[in-house]
Amino acid sequence: MVNALKTMCTLLHSGKSIPRSILEQTIDFSTNFTNVCHHGKEEESLFPTLEKNGMPKEGGPIARMLYDHKITKDLTNSIIDSTKVYLSTGKSTALVNDIGKYINHVSLHLSKENQRLFVMADMILADQELDLESTLNKIEQDKLVISQKSRKNYADLVNNITLSELT
Repeated sequence: MVNALKTMCTLLHSGKSIPRSILEQTIDFSTNFTNVCHHGKEEESLFPTLEKNGMPKEGGPIARMLYDHKITKDLTNSIIDSTKVYLSTGKSTALVNDIGKYINHVSLHLSKENQRLFVMADMILADQELDLESTLNKIEQDKLVISQKSRKNYADLVNNITLSELT
C-alpha cells in the first residue's frame, strides 16, 4: 500500500488525477485494516502481553508504538479531509502533502516494528508464541467482521492497486 501511495503522490504531483474509487480503497485500508485491525491487535494483545512479561508501558517501545499509532490515525484523518477537498476542487496540493507525511511516518513505523519491537517480542514471548498468535488472529477476525471485510479482501486490494489502475 505504501508503494501505491507513492505512485499516487507522483501522479498527483505531475497533474494526473486519481479516481475516487482508488482513493476510497486506500482510505479504507488505512482506516480499517491498519488503524483498526493491525493496531488493534497490538494494543489489545501484544502490548499488554509484553507489559505482563516485563516490558514497561511508559518510556519504552510500547509507549513509542502507541504514540506512532495516534499519529497514524491523525494522518489518516488528514488524508480523508484533503481527499474531500481534492475530489470537490481538483486541487491536490494538500492531498499530496498529507500522503507524503503518511508514507514517511508509516515507513519509519514499520521499520521500528520489524527491526526492534517484533525482535524484542520474539525474545520475550518465545514460550507464548502459539497462545499469542491465536489471540492476535481472533482479535483481527473480530475486527474484520465489524468492517465486513476479510484479510483476503485487503490482501487483494493491495495486490490489485497497480500502476495501470493509477495511470
